[in-house]
Amino acid sequence: MLSGTSMDAVDSALVNFTDKNPVLISYEQLPVDQVVREKLISVSKDTRIEDITVLDVEIGQLFAKAALNLLEKNKIKTTEVIAIGSHGQTILHRPEPPEPTTLQIGDPNIIAHTTGITTVADFRRMDMAAGGQGAPLAPLFHKHIFSHQTEQRVVLNIGGMGNITILPSISSNLPVIGFDTGPGNVLIDAWSNQHIKKKMDVNGTWATTGKLNENLLSHFLEDEYFKLTPPKSTGRDYFNKEWLLTKLEIFNKQLLPEDVQRTLTELTAVSIANAIKQSAPETQTVLVCGGGVHNNFLMQSLMTNLSGCKVTSTSTCGVDPDAVEAMTFALLAKYRLEKLPGNIPTVTGANGPVILGAVYLP
Repeated sequence: MLSGTSMDAVDSALVNFTDKNPVLISYEQLPVDQVVREKLISVSKDTRIEDITVLDVEIGQLFAKAALNLLEKNKIKTTEVIAIGSHGQTILHRPEPPEPTTLQIGDPNIIAHTTGITTVADFRRMDMAAGGQGAPLAPLFHKHIFSHQTEQRVVLNIGGMGNITILPSISSNLPVIGFDTGPGNVLIDAWSNQHIKKKMDVNGTWATTGKLNENLLSHFLEDEYFKLTPPKSTGRDYFNKEWLLTKLEIFNKQLLPEDVQRTLTELTAVSIANAIKQSAPETQTVLVCGGGVHNNFLMQSLMTNLSGCKVTSTSTCGVDPDAVEAMTFALLAKYRLEKLPGNIPTVTGANGPVILGAVYLP
């Protein structure tokens, strides 16, 4: 289970590990109440610790509800479930030295006690203790499921942020690399929410009504994050509405809102395409998952900017693109209980493999 940087729902996946590869039994989303979502989005360095602890409880209760709803829907008893892997909700992720830190809320004590199921949580901080970024963690699942014997692939997740996993062909015996490319849906959604009062630009329909502003796009791409070399990761505490408004200041509000939306969509596509071209120029196939896969205009822009690659959904490999990240934390929970390392040091920059997650018994 997880709630991503879009903060709009709890994603839950029921996964069977009887066979070699995980099998998705069921997946669903439990919407986050709008009041709670607004409180999550507004969390900042000025938020009172009391308010954060209340949110920790509320999100823990929501995650427990999501787990029980999924089991009830599938007529699965809690006693049949070995463990819950809960990523929680990230409210802070700043992996830069000298004091790298990350914080996910959604109290796992509440999840374990309410469901009666062993819960594994707090997946990121052990990697950070080992000198890593604590993100991205999905490359372990991507490697497990999407690696190809002779083809180099990239798995692209477009959630609030965009991140890629570079999967060299198995036969090459080269290491897996992965990192956050920058904004995925976060800026697109923030601008939509402000101007058309919608949480997202469904299918990129609003963006299609605008014109690309090349100067604005270039200005966005001058941000230092895009120039950093991997390993690197980011989050809503960096790319957010305030980041966008600051970037727009020099244009003196002479831009039409729909033109900004069109340009933000292109920013996501171009920053992802640039990352793939620079770090994985031999890529043959890009497999897309996450909410961004449903934005047809964004997908078309990706195909245009990655004309040398096949760009397609993970569904072509038999994996629901919406469920990939939730399935990742099921796999990471399994690794934790089996005391297996859950990080990939060539992805996160950690000084070695470490076991991720803390175990909460009901």
